Amino acid sequence: MTMKYPKEYLEEIKQRLRVSQVVGKHVQLKKRGKEFIGLSPFKNEKTPSFTVNDEKGFYHCFSTGEHGNVFDFLMKVKSLRFGEAVKSLASEAGMPIYRFSKFDKEKEERYEKYKKIILEYNEFCHDQLFERENLNALEYLKKRELSIETLRKFKLGFVPRNNNFFTKLLKKYSKEEIMLTGLYYFIEKNKKYVDRFNGRIIFPISNLSGDVIAFGGRILNTTNLAKYINSPETEFYKKGRQLYNLNLAKEFRSESNEVIIVEGYMDVLSLYSKGVKNVISNSGTALTEGQINLIWKFYEQPIICLDGDESGQKAALRIAERLFPLINENSKIYFSILPKGKDPDDIIKKNGKESFLEILNQKVIIQSFIWDKMLQNININNPYEIAKFDKQIRKICATVKDETLRKYILEDFLSRISKLTPNINFKKNFNLFKKSNYKVLSETRNIHIQKKHFSRQDLLEFSLLYISIYFSGAVKHEIPKLLDFNFSNKDIDQLKTKLVELNSDENNDKEIEKNINEHFPELVKKIRENSNMKSVLNKKNYDQIKEVFYDLLSELENFENNKKLESLEKKLINNMDENVYSELLKLKSQINRD
Repeated sequence: MTMKYPKEYLEEIKQRLRVSQVVGKHVQLKKRGKEFIGLSPFKNEKTPSFTVNDEKGFYHCFSTGEHGNVFDFLMKVKSLRFGEAVKSLASEAGMPIYRFSKFDKEKEERYEKYKKIILEYNEFCHDQLFERENLNALEYLKKRELSIETLRKFKLGFVPRNNNFFTKLLKKYSKEEIMLTGLYYFIEKNKKYVDRFNGRIIFPISNLSGDVIAFGGRILNTTNLAKYINSPETEFYKKGRQLYNLNLAKEFRSESNEVIIVEGYMDVLSLYSKGVKNVISNSGTALTEGQINLIWKFYEQPIICLDGDESGQKAALRIAERLFPLINENSKIYFSILPKGKDPDDIIKKNGKESFLEILNQKVIIQSFIWDKMLQNININNPYEIAKFDKQIRKICATVKDETLRKYILEDFLSRISKLTPNINFKKNFNLFKKSNYKVLSETRNIHIQKKHFSRQDLLEFSLLYISIYFSGAVKHEIPKLLDFNFSNKDIDQLKTKLVELNSDENNDKEIEKNINEHFPELVKKIRENSNMKSVLNKKNYDQIKEVFYDLLSELENFENNKKLESLEKKLINNMDENVYSELLKLKSQINRD
């Protein structure tokens, strides 16, 4: 529930609690100057990249980019809502809990009663699972190789038919309060309240804080009823925002950046009981955008591992197409292809944990999974089908929101398509070779071969200066752009400045070349000997030369930006200053736009 706290109240908490005091309960910190350092709580690492500054009032993690204050930290590591983090820290700071409006208070009270009813129902059903008259439910679970320890940990239960627990609840709660939980429904004809999970084994579904807020239920006997059902959506349970077992699985994110997404409750319990702890389920519903974004908060590489039968793989493809637009360089999705007709529960029981993990190691990244599944239905010898396939691939690529990633995934797909039609591409490549119609940008990609004693930056500058000296007519209007860069040493910088001056004085190509050779003979010789522009620009027209020049400028700009990033990150490590951090974010944003 979102409730707005006064700024003064939040500031008082921050003044009473040092960041290192709060963080130190979860991370082993070491003092270094004015800051503290430690291993990141957000990523499995061996070298400390996590820094805390009490004076500035924030933490920063260089390995993940996480940054914030005491409230942000507690929300991240304990998966608390903001209000819960505020209450926890207020209590730690010795401050009274802030009182909200009547509406907020009423909603909070409804939630507390909701949780209590759900909890009491869960306790009742859990006890019933071990009653003699319900032995068939316990035997079923034992046959599924679930230990008593697992049943206790996950609080599984059984709902006997015609139980009277509704009557017991009425002694403490109103009908309205009970009905808000979704545990019962009312039959108008019989004027009777019926337990939704009658005759079912129930699986408690918890939120990130560990509170049980709903249930999944599996019918025990063979009937015409649905095999699995879930609680209906309520004020406090939204199916598209919850994931089964994420409250426990998130605790293992420091051990791995992967989490396994399986189809159902039994798969989760089976894997968890065999030692695979980083496993969750979307509880039989379609995986939503909200759910995958929630998963990415804890794990960078979710692996979707659905049943190996046809329906399971079709569902996997639908999920892939739905979530494909959301991926980016830090948030990926993988798919694990199980043997046909097998589910995770079958495999780990028959072959053991190591065999299952070996299958996971062969995971396929989302774009390759989509390619493979779509290609299965294509006759690659049929040009009409290839054309249709080409359009489908381009269409799905266009959905990726990250522009840079979209570009490279499309290039990858088009490269794969070209391999499906080798004869066409051989002719095309042969004609390109025959006409010498090379693309300029592809030629300049590998021109900066490292030479002894020269850095990549040196070679870039040599190439730009070579063009400016010997082809000044082609890049007359572009030469002033060299002033935007700080060249690597004083002599080269002077030559650059002289070139810009000569260019602005309306000198022709020969006059500029002569003047530069007279003033900087040794430097010009070094540029000629170490720049391979002469061979690259041979027989190029002015437009092509200009394009090479722009390509080199762009590469030098990227190089300088990366140097600035490294410098700012070092500054931030030595002195956690908000201005430096803001400058770092601004530069990263600029690079991403470019």
